[in-house]
Amino acid sequence: VAEPGEDAGSEGLAATARPGNVEDLYELLEKLGSGHFGMVRLCRERSTGTLYAAKFVKMRRCWGSRLGLERAQVEREVAILRQLNHPNIMRLHDLFASRAEVVLVLELISGGELFDFIAEKEMLSEEEAIEFLRQILCGVEYLHARLIAHFDLKPENIMLQEKDIPKPRIKIIDFGLAQQLEDGIAFKSLCGTPQYIAPEVINYEPLSPASDMWSIGVITYILLSGLSPFQGETDAETLSNVVAGAYEFEECCFSQTSEMAKDFIRQLLVKEPEHRMTAAECLLHPWIKPLSRKQVLSRSRSSINMRNFRKFNARRKWKLSYNTVSACNRLCRTQLLCGLRKEDEELRCCESDQEEERSPPIALLRRRRSSCS
Repeated sequence: VAEPGEDAGSEGLAATARPGNVEDLYELLEKLGSGHFGMVRLCRERSTGTLYAAKFVKMRRCWGSRLGLERAQVEREVAILRQLNHPNIMRLHDLFASRAEVVLVLELISGGELFDFIAEKEMLSEEEAIEFLRQILCGVEYLHARLIAHFDLKPENIMLQEKDIPKPRIKIIDFGLAQQLEDGIAFKSLCGTPQYIAPEVINYEPLSPASDMWSIGVITYILLSGLSPFQGETDAETLSNVVAGAYEFEECCFSQTSEMAKDFIRQLLVKEPEHRMTAAECLLHPWIKPLSRKQVLSRSRSSINMRNFRKFNARRKWKLSYNTVSACNRLCRTQLLCGLRKEDEELRCCESDQEEERSPPIALLRRRRSSCS
């Protein structure tokens, strides 16, 4: 059984990184974000003038340290990103590495989160929402065809490359929990975000690309209704709801939702992973790809519950902000207790980069199995 962090076959970062210093080839501009793993800075490639996001990641200095990332984790993420070339997936452009730090030069994604973009609209038809979901599914189908599972699909990791254009392009980001799966080798992990993870994650059962499809079912449910199907008062209650797999389409929130949309969700929020639709099957579902004029009209006449959706998005942003402040306070207290050196002070911020700013550590299930049982 493979466990998170095992990556015996990956090449060392030094072997795959470009020699020299990032500043030799890129002009470093303003800071875009920072955190206890490092920071993200806007940069300009000197040879082309193209703008990118340079993600500086601190390496863990010694076993047991909570500062920095384990090298194997970064190697795994880099190995996956190097394989990917799809219009709906964040692209790795360049890489620099030393013993203390790794710099990932990433495609600049400036359009913000998809959910924030939708929340600003007056109204949104199912037809318009489907176009965004279709792009997400295309990206996920590309990953799954290569036996890569994302394992952290959620609103914070679905971005727009640009937003002030007629047809914004979706970008799936943050491959920190992604895994290259292998036929015949079971992979188990307890990582993820409570309200989006599949039952098999919580039960510590073998995972597969089907775990991503559950997450897409949850995202679709939220997008259409403004409700989270399994959200409880606490993480423990949420996890219990997910394991039970019980949800319903409340009339007050789904009155404007088509039956085809509900069928789409039903075929994803299935407890048994093998019975869920795959990404390829989703793209052929009549809600995504209608087979008749009647199905086309049903989509265009149905709309998402904008009032509830705005409320959900506001609560989501508030919770992320609250968790960020809480995590920062905890890290500051830890630093005082441990007497960390002055050069580590910049690590007190709680998120590591433009992706992790939307994925605070408190929201992740990076705990032992006992915490989920």
